[in-house]
Amino acid sequence: MFFYLREFTGIFNPQVEDFAKLSFEKNEERKEKPVYISVDDGKSNATVEGLQQGYCVIPSDKRFLVLYAFLKKKQSKKVMVFFSSCSSVKFHAELLNFLQIECEDIHGKQKQQKRTTTFFNFCKAEKGILLCTNVAARGLDIPDVDYIVQYDPPDEPKDYIHRVGRTARGEKGKGSALLFLLPQELKFLIYLKAAKISLTEYEFNNKNVPNLQSHLENIVVENYFLNQSAKEAYRSYILAYNSHAMKDIFNVHDLDMKAVAASFCFKNPPKVNLDLESSASKRRKTRKVDGGARRHGINAANPYGWK
Repeated sequence: MFFYLREFTGIFNPQVEDFAKLSFEKNEERKEKPVYISVDDGKSNATVEGLQQGYCVIPSDKRFLVLYAFLKKKQSKKVMVFFSSCSSVKFHAELLNFLQIECEDIHGKQKQQKRTTTFFNFCKAEKGILLCTNVAARGLDIPDVDYIVQYDPPDEPKDYIHRVGRTARGEKGKGSALLFLLPQELKFLIYLKAAKISLTEYEFNNKNVPNLQSHLENIVVENYFLNQSAKEAYRSYILAYNSHAMKDIFNVHDLDMKAVAASFCFKNPPKVNLDLESSASKRRKTRKVDGGARRHGINAANPYGWK
């Protein structure tokens, strides 16, 4: 009796390529070679048809207010919102539920059982809001998602593609994606365009933003648990921003910290421990261990950071 081993992957990057070379070079007498099959090479767009994609330029202090207004309108829809850190997901889920906008959350610091239960509940739901990190960006097949909101921009174009890939799937084949950008982050669109991703600008109208800032600040001041959660979320947002791969666009020193604090419902920046140099170095080492695709460098001509 003979057994044959076949290995398949839906993601092709330098690590997969290197692994394939090593696997087939172990026995030089083997005639088999890796087979690469693509259905996307001839496409003019890197994302699926039926996906409407847009971006909105929003100053830091208005970001949560815009998100709140958007989610309040879309409570009858199925929405996924991506954040850059686990703590940010946790805080925003707590705050939105406190404000009577029901939502679930998935992030890497939860126990597997909790993530699994939340995932299946959201899959079965006809409507709902799921806040998540990139842990939900790959491999999870969630049906009938109407909107993908990237509240915090992805690290690079391929992460954008994985995130928006959660919608416009299956028989329905339609969905919408919205990317939040700060004014100084607009250059990211050049990288997206080089990766065959075109977005339409949705104009930010300050008149449509609810006047809730003072109310939100009072809530966070008066509620001890929300206050602690907001501090940790604020801290983790800045650390995640500082570890961004694309420093020419996402530079932590370009952030208006008071405006950033306002987006976490603080009147003034809270006192938190920020060791930017060591945290950025630690995250870079983690990325090298976990994959390291960024080692090849990212630029407008090489938006994926591949060879």
